[in-house]
Amino acid sequence: MKNLLNEGAKTLGISLNDVQLDNFMKYMDLLLEWNENVNLTAITEPREVITKHFLDSLTALSLIPEGASVADIGCGAGFPGLPLKIARGDINLTLLDSLAKRINFLDAVITETNLSGVTCVHSRAEDAGQDKAYREKFDVAVSRAVANLTTLSEYCLPFVKVGGVFIALKGPLADEELAAAKKAIRILGGELMPTVEASVPFTDLNHKIVIIKKVAKCPKEYPRKAGTPSKKPLL
Repeated sequence: MKNLLNEGAKTLGISLNDVQLDNFMKYMDLLLEWNENVNLTAITEPREVITKHFLDSLTALSLIPEGASVADIGCGAGFPGLPLKIARGDINLTLLDSLAKRINFLDAVITETNLSGVTCVHSRAEDAGQDKAYREKFDVAVSRAVANLTTLSEYCLPFVKVGGVFIALKGPLADEELAAAKKAIRILGGELMPTVEASVPFTDLNHKIVIIKKVAKCPKEYPRKAGTPSKKPLL
């Protein structure tokens, strides 16, 4: 599995040292162990964890500026944020999720891998996005498979500084989601940048990585109260 990850990373132009490879293996072991009692992932075959979680997450690595402060919104079991952090120690990462069990798992991974520069936050995005401690404090917000792009933009853009970017890992329906999200992106202070195509090594998966630049402050009424962005998207 370590060789598979190493070769896949090389395909993406990423060089991983022995410590980083070992940390990915520790992460996988903990994920599969905890998943027996806590619902973290439907992917339980080691090869698929490597490809569909780790390498999938790493497709966004080249888009993260050096030394960036990164918020992974709705991170679940840590994707894509933790793989990005393991591969790039210069990143300062905040992992945000609404379920305490997931946060407990992430804390265990961080302890086991001795990662520094990682903070776990137990909160809904709608609440943290209105918190002065997190609002417009990050160079980059990332998210994967959380919601449609209209709703996701309201979750994520409030965390991004003006001049920063929101990066969403999307699948084949990205273009349809983008068409529906244009108004929301504009309202929230975002400007759409060219979408990046990315293939996940050793799979037939093809990503569209949506990049939204933060060009203006997010109006103070966004994000709206918990549950509203998903029930009443900005259309």
